[in-house]
Amino acid sequence: MSLGRLSVRLWLAIVVVGGAIALLCGTPAKGEKVGDIREANKNLPQLGEVELPATSAQTLVQTAIDPSSVAPDQGGVVSITGVVANPTDKGVEIVLQTTQGKILQPVTLVLGRTYIANIPDAVLALPQGGEFRQDNPANGINRVRVTQATANSIRVAVTGETALPQVQLYDAPNEGLVFSFTPGTSAAQTPPPPEGETQPGKPTVDEQEIVVTDEQDEGYNPSSASTATRTDTPLRDIPQSIQVVPRQVLEDRNVRDVTQAVETVSGVVESGGVLGTPGIGSSIIRGFAQATGDGGGGTLRNGFRDLGFWGLSAIETVEQVEVLKGPASVLFGALEPGGIINVVTKQPLSEPYYKLEFEVGNRNFYQPTIDFSDPLTEDDTLLYRFISSYQSSDGIQDFVKSNLLTIAPTITLNLGDRTTLNLYYEYLNSLVDSTEQNGRINNTIFPRDFYPGYPQYNSFEAVTQRYGYTLKHEFSDNWQIRNAFGANNSDFEDRRSYGSELVDDRFLVITTDDAEFSWDNYFAQIDLLGKFNTGSIAHQLLVGFDYNHVSNIQEGFVGATNLPNLDILNPNYDNIPEPIFSSFFETRDTIESYGIYIQDQISLLDNLKVLIGGRFDWVSSLAEGDPDFRPNRESNNNAFSPRFGLVYQPSDTVSLYASYSRSFQPPPVFGLFNADGEGEPFEPTKGTQYEVGIKTDFLDKRLSATLAAYQITKTNVTTPDPIDSRLSIQTGEQRSQGIELDVTGEILPGWKAIASYAYTDAEVTEDNTTPIGNKLQGVPENQASLWTTYEIQSGNLEGLGFGLGLFYVGNRQGDLDNFFTLGDYFRTDAALYYRRGQLNAAVNIRNLFDVDYFDSFSNRQEPFTIVGSVSWEF
Repeated sequence: MSLGRLSVRLWLAIVVVGGAIALLCGTPAKGEKVGDIREANKNLPQLGEVELPATSAQTLVQTAIDPSSVAPDQGGVVSITGVVANPTDKGVEIVLQTTQGKILQPVTLVLGRTYIANIPDAVLALPQGGEFRQDNPANGINRVRVTQATANSIRVAVTGETALPQVQLYDAPNEGLVFSFTPGTSAAQTPPPPEGETQPGKPTVDEQEIVVTDEQDEGYNPSSASTATRTDTPLRDIPQSIQVVPRQVLEDRNVRDVTQAVETVSGVVESGGVLGTPGIGSSIIRGFAQATGDGGGGTLRNGFRDLGFWGLSAIETVEQVEVLKGPASVLFGALEPGGIINVVTKQPLSEPYYKLEFEVGNRNFYQPTIDFSDPLTEDDTLLYRFISSYQSSDGIQDFVKSNLLTIAPTITLNLGDRTTLNLYYEYLNSLVDSTEQNGRINNTIFPRDFYPGYPQYNSFEAVTQRYGYTLKHEFSDNWQIRNAFGANNSDFEDRRSYGSELVDDRFLVITTDDAEFSWDNYFAQIDLLGKFNTGSIAHQLLVGFDYNHVSNIQEGFVGATNLPNLDILNPNYDNIPEPIFSSFFETRDTIESYGIYIQDQISLLDNLKVLIGGRFDWVSSLAEGDPDFRPNRESNNNAFSPRFGLVYQPSDTVSLYASYSRSFQPPPVFGLFNADGEGEPFEPTKGTQYEVGIKTDFLDKRLSATLAAYQITKTNVTTPDPIDSRLSIQTGEQRSQGIELDVTGEILPGWKAIASYAYTDAEVTEDNTTPIGNKLQGVPENQASLWTTYEIQSGNLEGLGFGLGLFYVGNRQGDLDNFFTLGDYFRTDAALYYRRGQLNAAVNIRNLFDVDYFDSFSNRQEPFTIVGSVSWEF
């Protein structure tokens, strides 16, 4: 049976089995109480979309009460036995009824016209079911909803008709927490009354002193991520370093792509991309570059394997970026051992959200963006989100101009109380006239704006389409099944003339290629998650199976040699003849992989946790094409990837951890040399990591830090055969070891920071020709970064903020032979912004002092770049 037909049948089987299980399970019987975690997670606002409060009354609100007056806590979680909406002469009063003495402490946020209060340590126990909802409870107020947000927290959401409702909070003895809403006339919220005063008309209720602190620290300091475990796990419970770059940081820095987004993460540096092409790039993580030829490349999108280096991405659709350090094959299959980058995209919201933005900058940069989300039905069974943007700019070199169009609709269908289907589509079109060329030839560095080629023979167009679905069904509060399918179809046209060598330090020899190629990546997955106890030991189990199909077709012409040399001292770009190509090529390559995995997160004690998991993969590859150009190859590999980790938490602010993990990566099929002298395919490379670390919260948990030490050894590296230098053998070994520190959060109200430092010792430890001890290509020994912002919290200048970024990357070797060195650089970024109500205006500067530097052998980075932006949310 052919690989193609087998892949189609397998994918259909996964889809049918997963869909049938989820849809045929049905919904709970009428009257059955449901802890609707699915609905709550869907309703929670995404950090990036939460509008900062216009006044302090919209921030975190805590009622200060004499502890001696409070009845004993009943098990730590308060039961809300009733929700009552009482009309008043000015609006509506919402009462959360409880007979327990513990005081409810809401964390309040604003999303457009919606006031949101997330209340921890509370559960709904309502006679009418799992939520409370009332439409049009008062003039000027559209909707009131009280839902179960997570297993132990509830959410109150109130949407105004034309503006954000005004609110006062009260604690009513022997009754519960009271929200008093009146229609708003603007986005601003009225402040609480002075201490000691009571709200008119409330003589029977004791109003408590309102203590206000800023909630925005969560914007820089997220507490959980799904990448490391495929479950929503607190970061402090994960025995591996994982860093999250949330939407708030992406917006404050105004990054343009994913590689810029992870510049604040320790141990991650840029390794280059397609020059001058927006949305394409790759990174080096802990000394090892993301693979660029396997279709995965160490880049994931919502947990799916993406096309990595060749996959376009648009930062406008990204909610946050998660970086898992070290081997990740235990959950995601064939990968390099340094780590992975998972891009988490924005999802539909259950409350109306509309954003219009326009940006403009130097080098003729401009970009309009829209981001809309709203329920399409009154009962919220159908939600949508639509994001679109268009980016245009000139390049660093003469003649270069690039454009990037993004269209990304997403739909969420709530098929029942426990079943959710999410459908998505994303279209990106990147078009570059006269693509940028290498800024360095034979170690000669050209001026920034000099074009080392013939612009009329350089163009690049890439079209990427992503589409798929995720289907989730909860059997109960503790068990659920997930089924997902994702596809990435990308087509490229790449025509380029480039300098191959420099003669007499003046004349650049030009050659030209003209190629078209396509990448198709299909991914399917089904897994089962469950929580259960064996005696006093708690388990969170994950069992799953996934399938990945990657194919690549390339055809084109190479080796044009009739073009005249380019005089770099007196360049002439006119009257150049059409190139005459020396050969035509066509290749077809396919990779198919199957993986089964199991993982158990075990809580032996409240402060002692174990993570154990393993995965077995089967990988088949087939390389076909013109035998005169490249011999056909077929290979089959399999590998087992284990992971074990231990977390000990001596206090609620400190986690000590240690872990062991392995990875594997099959030999590249997309290349000419992938077999030994006898034609046998190479074995996969193996990666082994040992890591220890400490994670801690300090400054009243406003700041979080991770300090990690690790050692990664990569074996089965190909090296030249000492008997026949035309061939290769697998005897090489490379090792990376280092120490990393990441700190994120809020230092003082309004003052936020994200800082990192990495010491990386990455070198060759075994090889036949490369000297032992040579440093790995592109890896700095020292790297550090600091991004910090301060926003004025009150007064006439409230909402005015400032940002400063400092980025240092040390010396790096330009190649594995260590023939030349890329110099270190220190870049400074800055920002000035104003946020008030629904308005957000900002000016961002990248490379403030116009430092001239390279991120890899030929990739020159941007000079001084300034972008102004203004957006309106409603």
